[in-house]
Amino acid sequence: MAKAIRYHKAGGPEVLQLDEVQVGDPGQGQVRIRHTAIGVNFVDTYQRSGLYPVQLPAVAGNEAAGVVEAVGPGAKGLKKGDRVAYTGLPGSYCDVRIVPADRMVKIPKGISDEQAASMMLKGMTVHYLIFSTYKVKKGDTVLWHAGAGGVGLIAGQWLKKLGVNAIATVGSNEKAKLAKAHGYKHVINYSTENFVERVKEITKGKKLPVVYDAVGNSTWEGSLDCLQPRGLIVSFGNASGAVPPVNLGILSTKGSLYVTRPTLATYIAARKDLEKRANDLFSAVKSGKVKIETTARYKLADAAQAHRDLEGRKTTGSVVLIP
Repeated sequence: MAKAIRYHKAGGPEVLQLDEVQVGDPGQGQVRIRHTAIGVNFVDTYQRSGLYPVQLPAVAGNEAAGVVEAVGPGAKGLKKGDRVAYTGLPGSYCDVRIVPADRMVKIPKGISDEQAASMMLKGMTVHYLIFSTYKVKKGDTVLWHAGAGGVGLIAGQWLKKLGVNAIATVGSNEKAKLAKAHGYKHVINYSTENFVERVKEITKGKKLPVVYDAVGNSTWEGSLDCLQPRGLIVSFGNASGAVPPVNLGILSTKGSLYVTRPTLATYIAARKDLEKRANDLFSAVKSGKVKIETTARYKLADAAQAHRDLEGRKTTGSVVLIP
């Protein structure tokens, strides 16, 4: 029997429980993998809380790395013993599972399993946000909320390498130092500073072409006020709660603004896009352009505590579970 962290009802971290589950042989186009490291992300907490409804009971999690144990018929490109990683497949908080082979990417030499589990969701999220949702250009000035989070730390490094002047918001002086060390040219502590006024100061009143906002409710209105006419707000997370219903008229009054609510799933739905984004990410990490740091490790059985610490803003960087 395999072990899995499941929840039978939506709620707080306390609904997560360690269960035994049956895992059989892989079917058509599938492989069975044994996890070596499992990524923990905010989307996991949104699903668990019911903000993003899922069918219950559900195994938590969406991202992991591991080793192929068995290959089903028609599963192309993989063999027993291959190191693989994935994201976007709900049910990763377990030690063994069956997965579609075409959603796996091979982990190249020079990338550890723990690194892979720490960066698939976060790193490819940064990739689509800065190369596709809004394609940044050298010399651009952009704002990234939660600059000391797992996604934010990757973004800061990548944006600096691209010649982008990145501004981060953070919630403490300690996180400000961390964000600064990861490539952000300016860091705003929103617990002591008004980030809208600071953005205006930094840009000499010009404001910004884009704001990347993973925080949600508490930063929404301020983010709009940081944008130039026809600027874009990219709302891709809810760390402070979901953005409430919006009167679209506010976008016109603040300068014909644009808003998008993208998801990684859409941007890697095609196999060629998954491979492109994963390979670009692996290359950036192997070259040293982007460093992936796992800053907190928990046993699989301690997933509830990992969620408490993540939601309590006690973590920075990447969090993993070790089966």
